[in-house]
Amino acid sequence: MTVLPDDEVTLATGFPGVPRAQWRHLVAGVLRKSGKDVSDDAAEEALSTLVEDGIRTRPLYTAQDTAPEAGLPGFAPFVRGGRAEGNVLGGWDVRQRHLTADPDAVLTDLENGVTSLWLGIGADRVPVGSLSTALDGVLLDLAPVVLDAGEETTAAADELFRLYAERGIADGAARGNLGADPLGHQARTGRAAYDPASAADLARRCADRYPGLRALTVDALPYHEAGGSAAEELGCSLATGVAYLRALTGAGLGVAEACGQLEFRYAATADQFLTIAKLRAARRLWARVAEACGAPGAGAQRQHAVTSSVMTTRRDPWVNMLRTTVATLAAGVGGADSVTVLPFDEALGLPDAFSRRIARNTSTVLIEESHLSRVIDPAGGSWYVERLTDELAHAAWGFFQEIERAGGQEAALRSGMVGERLAATWAVRGARLATRREPITGVSEFPHLAEAPVHREPAPEQPSGGLPRVRRDEAFEALRARSDAHLAATGSRPRVYLAALGPAAAHSARLAFAANLFQAGGVEPVTEGPFEESGAREACLCSSDALYEEGAEEAAAGLREAGAGHVLLAGRPAAYPGVDTYLFAGCDAVALLSAALDRMGVS
Repeated sequence: MTVLPDDEVTLATGFPGVPRAQWRHLVAGVLRKSGKDVSDDAAEEALSTLVEDGIRTRPLYTAQDTAPEAGLPGFAPFVRGGRAEGNVLGGWDVRQRHLTADPDAVLTDLENGVTSLWLGIGADRVPVGSLSTALDGVLLDLAPVVLDAGEETTAAADELFRLYAERGIADGAARGNLGADPLGHQARTGRAAYDPASAADLARRCADRYPGLRALTVDALPYHEAGGSAAEELGCSLATGVAYLRALTGAGLGVAEACGQLEFRYAATADQFLTIAKLRAARRLWARVAEACGAPGAGAQRQHAVTSSVMTTRRDPWVNMLRTTVATLAAGVGGADSVTVLPFDEALGLPDAFSRRIARNTSTVLIEESHLSRVIDPAGGSWYVERLTDELAHAAWGFFQEIERAGGQEAALRSGMVGERLAATWAVRGARLATRREPITGVSEFPHLAEAPVHREPAPEQPSGGLPRVRRDEAFEALRARSDAHLAATGSRPRVYLAALGPAAAHSARLAFAANLFQAGGVEPVTEGPFEESGAREACLCSSDALYEEGAEEAAAGLREAGAGHVLLAGRPAAYPGVDTYLFAGCDAVALLSAALDRMGVS
């Protein structure tokens, strides 16, 4: 067999080229068959999706969709990773969060795949005085420790330093992050940032004595958890990082030293490609900041990715395992240095041993069984990912410049500029959630009313007073809570009677649609027997448009005579006499269900 040299091998040899115009023509033909009047030129736009930040993802990407040169892993602009070896030497750092001083849980995690610890410090979390208890038995020269202590950061850092000395840990062996984040604390609490000089002092101490320890965290989670978009999360992190660079260099550190004292924390969501692009864009943007500050070689951003709490749900929490798996995959592919998988029951309270095990094993399966860390920047070279990275970077840089023009991150937080921007973004997303254009499995789609609730011990109170914390399920959760209260008070849930007209072929699709929608609000659908025996006060007609034309008016009148106080119809709005409300794909399900509960007397 003849082996050709690499430079003589041409991929796709023998296959005729397909012009983009031909592809558009074929796509337009398919769309026209589905009932959409689309020209060839508009075919691609018709299949495009508006993501957020004005970014549209298209159905086809080719070599014509150019993006700036991504460079090589470990080299500026660090798009392909902050380290040349990426995560191939053992995978990413598996970082587990603990909010209580439970040494048994900590040791169990470390003995079963966790490689670093993230401790929430505070009076109602792990008290500073209990840090020694929480770390009892932990080999501090092997397990990096990351603190999250807010205004108690200096006291917590001093206690950690004391433990290093007491346990004979060499200065060079101490690793982790002291977690100083004055602006993140301001975003969380609404209170003025605590003394930035104390953070600079910790950075100076780490730079001089503890080379493996960083002092500051640039936590972008408050902006994500307030409803911000990916670009807004990135823009706020850049503005915060720049503010910290100014403070640290003003305290006497060099730019490279100051960059080495920062770790950036981002949310990883089940939108895997957006998460991958966000982490890659974050590294490119920070490399640009370092270059502008005169230290291009110091722009390798250290990243800690945390699975999003916004995406997790309180109903059907088991689905959260799937969401966090996709988010962790995205974080790993995106090149995060450390990844925290929040337990699937995090929204319900303190995780139990089972949920902690699933959380840590999520990373283990992806690293060890899926071999996700064996390739450096596996998404690199994808025209889609490279273009999305570039577009997201531009959107984020634009928001960063807005914050800088407003006086920087602290001033933008104090004036309300950041909060107003994030609230506007969340309002737009909230409309998509309410209309189920963005579905939530187990909540707005395919809810299970009979499922037994999952109970957990209450978690410590989260810092509050600043930016709000939102969840995708919050509007539907409020509806379900009303239904639960009604069930507890009366012994039954509010009900709606689904009146099917005609044969199964005519009504099955809309019957299933209506049942699904009503259950999302905690309303139990009844399909058997006559209306009088259903226990319902309202009824919904379900059938085809053709049968509605023939019998909707008569059916509505019959339901009225049987005692239905309100008649709904599953289908597009029309002028059928006797029908009060229409439910259809894209309707405001939250408003419709809230009004139904009001009429049913469900408080």
